[in-house]
Amino acid sequence: MGRINQNPGPSGTGDGAETNAVFTALLEDSVEELYESAPCGYLSTLMDGTIAKINATLLDWLGMERETVVGRLRFADLLTVGGKLYHETHFAPLLQMRGEISGIALEMKAIGGRRLPVLISSVVKHGSEGEPLLIRTTVFDASDRRTYEEELLRRKQEAEQARAEAEQARAEAEQARRQAEADRAQLADALAVLQQSLLPASLPAVPGLETAVYYHTASANRLGGDFYDLFPIDDTRWGFFLGDVCGKGPEAAALTSLTRYTLRAAAFHDPEPAVALTTLNSVLHDRYTATGDPRYCTAVFGIVEPGAEHDQATVRLASGGHPPALIMRAGGQVDFLPTPGGMLVGVLPIAPFVTAETTLAPGDTLLLYTDGLTEARTGLTRKNLYGEEALYAFAAAHAPSAPQEVITALTGLLGSFGDGLDDDTALLALGVPTARPHTHPATNHLR
Repeated sequence: MGRINQNPGPSGTGDGAETNAVFTALLEDSVEELYESAPCGYLSTLMDGTIAKINATLLDWLGMERETVVGRLRFADLLTVGGKLYHETHFAPLLQMRGEISGIALEMKAIGGRRLPVLISSVVKHGSEGEPLLIRTTVFDASDRRTYEEELLRRKQEAEQARAEAEQARAEAEQARRQAEADRAQLADALAVLQQSLLPASLPAVPGLETAVYYHTASANRLGGDFYDLFPIDDTRWGFFLGDVCGKGPEAAALTSLTRYTLRAAAFHDPEPAVALTTLNSVLHDRYTATGDPRYCTAVFGIVEPGAEHDQATVRLASGGHPPALIMRAGGQVDFLPTPGGMLVGVLPIAPFVTAETTLAPGDTLLLYTDGLTEARTGLTRKNLYGEEALYAFAAAHAPSAPQEVITALTGLLGSFGDGLDDDTALLALGVPTARPHTHPATNHLR
């Protein structure tokens, strides 16, 4: 049997010799040609950096002539300003200390102002007695690598922008995201101070009245828009208010602050509740509508005047688009105090407000609340709102109750909502005590 691939004839021997001859011819490049036409750049410099030799590949990359480089320029002269600084402060000292350095990313200057990203490796050639003679440097074109890195960076930036847009629905573009970050940075210091002014640290003691308050914060990382206050107007009358501004965050905090101080100032000018809300409406409308970013709030403003004998208290109340106040009578009756005609404060240039009046007898409690309570989501699916009817039934089951008893019961109710309570909630209760009146310290709860 014959062996596979066996070619005993003379023709087979001739083909093999011809192939070997061609292959050998391809390998007959001279050392100089290999140096000049290598796929990477080569150069040799004296120890002071003066270029003594450079190959054609690197000259072609830089668009330079050999006569203008060899003996005339130093290696650092081929680098950009940033590359030259890095060479002087890091590259050269490390090379002198180690004798070699590799894989350093720099940029070289090409003719026409073009920048060439490169990877540099250098080694010091020493003489027979160990003295440094020259520096041999290899230069690799890193343009493709730079393009790849820039593509990775671009993709990373796109991913970061997408995450930012998901977190901030209003951020529609990267510039908007950066502007929002800048705004947050500028507001950071102001918010720390503003946080202290949004709510009173405690309520003052009112002769002839019991008071209690509770504030639930939906998020510890975001300023809410609910507000309340109780303050003296003169020797016999006290002003109070409770409300909720639109939105969340710094903008809502600024609106809350403006609303609170405007109502206080309006009360001292004219304590009539409907007049105070009218003043607030004008201020908010004039302040925000002209900017193209209208903002508004709901608010209840009232004046309470304990009787001379502290056996009752007269309450005058006006509402601007706010849930009605709830009265729990000493006899167990529960009533919403109607305030007809109230509109959202700040939406229209002129808004009608009506003042309602009621009397609190001993054992009666007036409750003000924000819609975080009535709009809490209940049920297994968290799709049902708690609502005013459920609040009415809850109050009827607890009437009569003193202000602190009402607030304590409602605090437990809010806790039962769990994650269904996703909005800030403010509660303020005022009542005439059943016992012989004396000064009662106000109770203030914050969560």
